[in-house]
Amino acid sequence: MTVLTTAVEKSGARVSSHAVGYRVELVDDWAQAVARWGAFDPLTAFQHPQWYMSWYRAFASTDGVEPLIAIVSDAATGERAALLPLIRHRQGSLRIIEFADLNLTDFNAPLLGPAAPRDDVAAWQFWRDLKAALRKMQGGADLIRFRKMPVRLAARSNPLALLDGVGPSLVNGNLLTIGDDHNAWRYELDRKVRKELERSWRVFTREPSAAFKFAADTDEALQLLSVTEAQQGDRLLGLGLNYVLDNADSTAFYRDLVREGTGRGYAVMTALTTHDEVVATLLGIRTGSRYIMIRISNAGEKWSMCSPGRLIIDRTIEALHRDGVREFEFSVGNYSYKRRFGPLRTPLVDLGAALSWRGQPQALRDRAVLALRHNPKLSARLKEALGKSTPSREED
Repeated sequence: MTVLTTAVEKSGARVSSHAVGYRVELVDDWAQAVARWGAFDPLTAFQHPQWYMSWYRAFASTDGVEPLIAIVSDAATGERAALLPLIRHRQGSLRIIEFADLNLTDFNAPLLGPAAPRDDVAAWQFWRDLKAALRKMQGGADLIRFRKMPVRLAARSNPLALLDGVGPSLVNGNLLTIGDDHNAWRYELDRKVRKELERSWRVFTREPSAAFKFAADTDEALQLLSVTEAQQGDRLLGLGLNYVLDNADSTAFYRDLVREGTGRGYAVMTALTTHDEVVATLLGIRTGSRYIMIRISNAGEKWSMCSPGRLIIDRTIEALHRDGVREFEFSVGNYSYKRRFGPLRTPLVDLGAALSWRGQPQALRDRAVLALRHNPKLSARLKEALGKSTPSREED
C-alpha cells in the first residue's frame, strides 16, 4: 500500500476561528483505507463499503485507472473528517482525479466523520488542503473533476457543495418518499397511471404461473443478474445503441456486488417470472429504509402488453414498503417511466480545479460549462446559434 501524508497549516485571517487545517493521507488500497478509517454509516446507498469494495476489485487493474483513497483528519486533534473514494484516471495526456465512478456510481460524495467541515470557511480549508496533497503526490495530477455530488447527505451538508466553484450537474436524482400508508400514496398517483398498473398486473397474471419474487439466495440473484445482462444487451442492440455494461470490468463489478451483497440485504434482486421465463428483473441496493434502483431489464416485445418494466418497479416498491423502506431513489436520468411514479427531482452538483498548468485549459472549460448551466436560457441560445439541439434523456 502506497501512503502519502501531508499536513497543511492555516494561513490568513479567513481561517482564524477554525482548526489548524486538515491532514491528508493518500492510499491505494480500499480495504486498508477502511480498516484505518473504522466503521461508518453510509449516508447514501452508493457510499456503502460493499459498493466501493466491489468497485475497486473490478477496476483497480483497469488500464489508465489508479485507486486513490484520501483519508482526511483534523490536523490539530487527529479526529476523522472525511474519506474520499477516488481514482487517478488518465484521459489522453491529462491525469484527472475523480470519484470511483466511471459512470456506474450515480451519486458521488465523501464519507463524513465528526470533524468534517460544517460551514463554508471550514469547507474552503478542506478543499485547499486536499488540493495541496494531490499536487504533492507521487506521479502528480493535472485536474480535479468531481461530478454528480448530492448537496446534502442525510441530515448533513456535503462540504464540497458549500464551495464557491460548484455548479449544477448535467443530471439529477429522482427521489420518491412514501409515508407509512402505501395505499394513500397509490391514490395520489395520476388516475390513468394507477389504472394502467392495475391492468398490467391483470394481463401478466393471466399466465397461471406468473409471479413477482425476490431472489431467494445469492445463487438465484446471480442467475437473475445473468438474465439482466442478456435482456439489456438484446434491447439496446435492437435499438442500435451501444451497450456499455458488457465490458469485462463492469460485468465483474456487478457480479461481485450481487455475490457479496445479497446475503447481507444490501443488493436486492427482484423479478417477474413464469414457470419457464424471466419476464423482468430489477437490481437495487438498500441501506435501512432507503433503496436505489440501478439496473432494470425485461424480455421484450412479447410481454409489452403488460409493461413489465413499470410493473416490476411498482411491485418492488410495494414489497419493500412492507419491509420498512420509505425512500425509493430512481437514480439519474429523467425518463418518462420515472415521472409516472411521482419522484421529486433532487439537485446534484459538480466541482473542479486545475492542479497543474496542463489542467488549466480544461478547468477553465469546465468552469464555463458550469456557468452556462446556471443560465439555461443563455445556454439554449448559444446552442441554437451553433445549430445544436439539446439531447433528450426522456424515454417511454
